[in-house]
Amino acid sequence: MRSSTLIVLAMFWLYPLTEAPAAPPAVATADEAVAADPLDSARWGDMVKTFFPNKRVVFDARVKVAAPAIAEDSLNVPVSVDASALPGVEEVLVFADFNPILAVLRFEPKKARPALGFRLKLQQSSPVRAAARTADGVWHVGGTWITATGGGCTAPSTGSGSPEWQERLNEVSGRIFPRIDGGERLRMRVIHPMDTGLAPGIPVFHIEELTLSDESGAELMHIRAYEPVSENPLFTIDMPGGAAAGKRIRAQGRDNNGNRIDAWVTQ
Repeated sequence: MRSSTLIVLAMFWLYPLTEAPAAPPAVATADEAVAADPLDSARWGDMVKTFFPNKRVVFDARVKVAAPAIAEDSLNVPVSVDASALPGVEEVLVFADFNPILAVLRFEPKKARPALGFRLKLQQSSPVRAAARTADGVWHVGGTWITATGGGCTAPSTGSGSPEWQERLNEVSGRIFPRIDGGERLRMRVIHPMDTGLAPGIPVFHIEELTLSDESGAELMHIRAYEPVSENPLFTIDMPGGAAAGKRIRAQGRDNNGNRIDAWVTQ
């Protein structure tokens, strides 16, 4: 594997660096959360039963999901999740109410900010939500509606029909940028078809685990990706000042077929 500077001609949704803190909401039971859905989704009750059974759930403006109101390409919908205004975030789950595969990804922020930029596939118009679990066990939920023409989850990837991906599978490229607040931003891409298994004749094939660590071996973020993450996934991760030791970040992981990811990204 090799790492190199990646120039990406695409739109990225960047998270705000500073913002006035919002007042913490009251904790709701699962039943109360179903009744209070600000996105008025017919499937929100199913989401609660699937992801938060017997858990405490609250809608929280401090958990932000930024995405285009209308997706130009249902195979590559740019989304950014930012729960950095919420203290004590231990895990973030991203899911889409009306996708055939609901869960998009999970991540544990470790030493990084509880924020992540990525792209996903949408089968149809849907709320896309992020749920951040804090140390007290409460799930704080934010989200947005995205209108999509559809078909993103059942269309075959372009990589699945090309012999090139076999030569470049799990190749990592990226760069580390300084942030104006003294921290750093990592933007990296992994070559992988990320097939959902829903396209006829194409089996499921996707990255499962990705761990980012600094030169000392300290974990910065752990990502568990699911099938709806877009082909050749592109991740944007922010770190506060002093979070990473050294000038390189290591990306290690595997896909569901056991193929390994192991590369260094430098400044």
